[in-house]
Amino acid sequence: MPGARYSSLHDVELAAHAVAGDRRAFGELVRRHGAGVRALLRRMGAGAEADDVAQDAFLAAFERIAEFRGEGTFAGWVKRIAARQYLRRLQRQRRLKALAVEADEADPPPAGDADGRIDLDESLKGLGQGERLCVSLCFGAGFSHAEAAEALNLPLGTVKSHVKRGLEKLRARLAPSDGAAAQGNDAHG
Repeated sequence: MPGARYSSLHDVELAAHAVAGDRRAFGELVRRHGAGVRALLRRMGAGAEADDVAQDAFLAAFERIAEFRGEGTFAGWVKRIAARQYLRRLQRQRRLKALAVEADEADPPPAGDADGRIDLDESLKGLGQGERLCVSLCFGAGFSHAEAAEALNLPLGTVKSHVKRGLEKLRARLAPSDGAAAQGNDAHG
């Protein structure tokens, strides 16, 4: 029962087995972390491309598995690879330089469904592309502002502005729809 053997191992141990050429160990890492990588990519705006980008990211991770030293989590390491893969794909599709001057003020999404559930993914879609990418990189993939600036080829101040504006918009969209509660929050924030 080789599957049971792998499921009990820590990610660092699985990575060590993968470095030694054990493809099943790497397969277990993909099984454990695939959904999280795809979710990050969807939050970044990949949509239908999320599965393809995730596959490319895991292939790149497999090729570079010896670089994973266990200093951070495997999930964080592979999410960084995936985020960079997606950004490279975006750069090929359109010019990211437009992000520096983008002032896309998207219409806010509907306040919420009948059950009052909060949908972060829908709220992220309501952000401008620059804001969505910067917020997703800094909070979804664990990039620092400086790392996000480097990955996006943007000035650090622009990334900080995108993150600040994006978080403000998310807070406003995810706040309770009761006007009194929103006014009370503004008085204290």
